Amino acid sequence: MAFDLNHFELLRSVGKGAFGKVRVVQHKRDKTLYALKYINKEKCIKMRAVENIIQERRLLEEIHFPLIVNLRFAFQDDENLFMVLDLMLGGDLRFHLDRQGCLNETAVQFYVAEIALALNYLHERKIVHRDLKPDNVLLCERGHAHLTDFNIAVHYNDRKPLTAIAGSMAYMAPEVLNRKGYFATVDWWSLGVVAYELLFGRRPYRAKTNEALTQAILLEPLVFPENSPNHVSQECIDCIKGLINRDISTRLGCGSAGFAALRQHPWLRHLEWERMATKEVTAPFIPDSKRPNFDATHELEELLLEENPLKHKKKSTSAKPGQEPAPLTKEARLFQTKFLVYDYSKPRSPAREFGEVSFVDLQPIVRDVEPRTATTSMCSDVLTPVVAVAATDFPPPPVRGSSSNALRVASPTPAPPPPAAQPMRR
Repeated sequence: MAFDLNHFELLRSVGKGAFGKVRVVQHKRDKTLYALKYINKEKCIKMRAVENIIQERRLLEEIHFPLIVNLRFAFQDDENLFMVLDLMLGGDLRFHLDRQGCLNETAVQFYVAEIALALNYLHERKIVHRDLKPDNVLLCERGHAHLTDFNIAVHYNDRKPLTAIAGSMAYMAPEVLNRKGYFATVDWWSLGVVAYELLFGRRPYRAKTNEALTQAILLEPLVFPENSPNHVSQECIDCIKGLINRDISTRLGCGSAGFAALRQHPWLRHLEWERMATKEVTAPFIPDSKRPNFDATHELEELLLEENPLKHKKKSTSAKPGQEPAPLTKEARLFQTKFLVYDYSKPRSPAREFGEVSFVDLQPIVRDVEPRTATTSMCSDVLTPVVAVAATDFPPPPVRGSSSNALRVASPTPAPPPPAAQPMRR
């Protein structure tokens, strides 16, 4: 039996991007909750992002790690591409940062370590993420950080540097912007920018235009707020300086010492790294699962404004009787032959081939100077979920069953704005 949308019950709409959305779904057989990321084919083609989507789909099939939002199923119909992913309950770090202004050092230290473990897992497999930012780190219901959004992630070769200008400008490393080529070193710079922003509520380099921001990242000294010694430890400041370091030979996480140097930094070396990798260490902040950690306006838009709302439908397999099937475009052929059905519970065939698409440095994508807020998407990405809405641990599949009627769409009554998240106190 073909795997399709009919295997799921459609619940709340919780996120949107340039030509796709994120919706909570429940598997009809085992009642597991997931996040359904669906991408409109026509918009994808118009934005020339077909190869990026196929590459993201392939990368997600290759990786499975406790601190990454993992792919569980993939399929398509005539209009959309579907990726069913782990569902997070705790919201993204942008959501919490917007509501609290800044986070305490203990929480940031914990998130930096978990994100670093996810990055190291990718780098060991020669994958660079290229778009690390608070928006792309989701918390589960237990407060653990999970890396998501692999739309511009790519395999790299140590002998051939990447050259595309890709990512969110404010988090880009200098080696991306100066067009001299780069490797996985860029992710460690981005981690430093994220840590700085979470601690101080602003990024280290800011400007009103992309050109001015580029010059700031390339040339301006790294400056910390005047009162930072009163709020964070010197070890913390030193670690961030080590990450936001223009010299990649001495940048933390890079060079011959690599990830081991980051683990042994005075700010991080006391952590139980092995237990953190399996999420056995208790998180310093537990999101309030009784409150929605997402923007409720996305559901309202889906109900009232969507011209072609998502619904169960069959994928066309042939033309009408007596009618020749319409010839497929190059992009449509790629969708049909390369965006393959995937089910994580079934063994993967070693003979699976992806063929024509060269999975190297594809369509460059540059995000805006300012990242989106929790309520507005300002970037040109394929899909950045505003948040996630339920949790999972690995290797077992996500939450079994739904005890919350809040996930269900009952009527087009406007949902109230989400209340403030539980504060992370200093």
